[in-house]
Amino acid sequence: MKVLIAGLATETNSFSPIPTGRLAFEDSFVSRTATREPANLFSAPQHEWRAMAEARGWEVVESLSAFAQPAGPTIRSTYEGFRDEILADIEAAKPDILLLSMHGAMIAEGYDDCEGDMLVRARAILGPSAVIGLEIDPHNHLTEDMLGAADLIVSYKEYPHTDGHLRARELFTLAADTAAGKIRPVMRDYDCRMITMFHTTRAPMRGFVDEMQARENTGGILSLSLTHGFPWGDCERVGARMLAIADGDAELAETVAREFGEKLWSLRDQLRGDWPSIPGAIDHAVAANKTPVVLADFADNAGGGAPADSTFVLREILGRGLRDAAIGIFWDPVVVRMCQDAGVGAQMQVRLGGKIGAMSGDPLDLKVTVRGLREKMTQKMGEGQMPMGNGVWLETEGVHIVVSDRRTQAFHPMCFTDLGIDLSDMRMVVVKSSQHFYAGFAPIASEVVYISGPGAITPDYANIPYTKRDSNYWPKVEDPFA
Repeated sequence: MKVLIAGLATETNSFSPIPTGRLAFEDSFVSRTATREPANLFSAPQHEWRAMAEARGWEVVESLSAFAQPAGPTIRSTYEGFRDEILADIEAAKPDILLLSMHGAMIAEGYDDCEGDMLVRARAILGPSAVIGLEIDPHNHLTEDMLGAADLIVSYKEYPHTDGHLRARELFTLAADTAAGKIRPVMRDYDCRMITMFHTTRAPMRGFVDEMQARENTGGILSLSLTHGFPWGDCERVGARMLAIADGDAELAETVAREFGEKLWSLRDQLRGDWPSIPGAIDHAVAANKTPVVLADFADNAGGGAPADSTFVLREILGRGLRDAAIGIFWDPVVVRMCQDAGVGAQMQVRLGGKIGAMSGDPLDLKVTVRGLREKMTQKMGEGQMPMGNGVWLETEGVHIVVSDRRTQAFHPMCFTDLGIDLSDMRMVVVKSSQHFYAGFAPIASEVVYISGPGAITPDYANIPYTKRDSNYWPKVEDPFA
């Protein structure tokens, strides 16, 4: 048996001003030998697939693995170049099983559905007999082309995405059983007509995920995946969908997809966001009896395509004269370079943030002390390591700021502590992240508060200016099934 493994992933924010080109991928990860390098979120599945295939004595062909930080649409030539390299390897190898690690919400110039485009072309090369499996982020768009061309699609179940390696093992086992004729997977999806965030770390989504997993491998159901959708991807299919894979029974798959989709719909009132504004969130942190309070600057999450240089929260903290606050990760390569030249202990004037556009706010002119410098930093994310670039710890008036020259979100406390910041001394810690921070920061937080503030991914789901999807979804419409 021959298995080809490959990966191509980014999450496209259609409203982000930051282009996603070849340099954006090279800044994150581009490799033809990903399984010989440390695993990250999107390459971790390939490590699992190689190990499982070699344990069976199967031949493994490794193709390209490339991912970029979420941003605006991918440059057409960049997408086509990476796609065609993988397709050429598929053509040359003609594997029995093709396993792809992709995002599911990648949009390029001229392509609203990069994953579907890749799968359709791969299927044309391999024909109907080969098994094609796809592992994707739950913030995907689950298109008809994806469903039609793949035999198996499995999404991460957890948000934050701490289970990518587990889902990779699940997909491999299903693909191997399909190739051996032990199962005949049939996929069906159900449109939940919802656009919101589904945090699986707390009720009601914790229970929903647990119910999905309890239902798998019983009564003919092979796998269940919830597509959360990526709200800031402007395409026809954006939104939540429930996917069921049954063993040879399309009617069963359709019934169970609907059952779980309707269960999700019944939870909608518990999913309504009621988050405080920036002033309200800071008031809450100041009044808290236990510290540190972790505040999530949701709208400036690089992992959703935001610039990670907005100054709205920092301006509020400084304007109040608060101390013992930490905030990061700001993306500002110019400031990082200046601090590297100046060195630890230097006192200097910097203009921080507010560089990319209106969603970044105005820049802040600060007098800072350089407290820490580190090169080639990384952060934990599930079982993988995510690159952070060169990091700087700045202090101004008792406020501690982490800046990096690589645009990334705050995944783990190590982005602060590896620079020397003791978070136990902080009254509040502000993370530029939407949810991936939670696994790492929740254990050190007295509580976690999500901020509803301005930025590139403001959580106002009823008013995202779509041009390609209809308006018949909740919460824009109270009952889109009416």
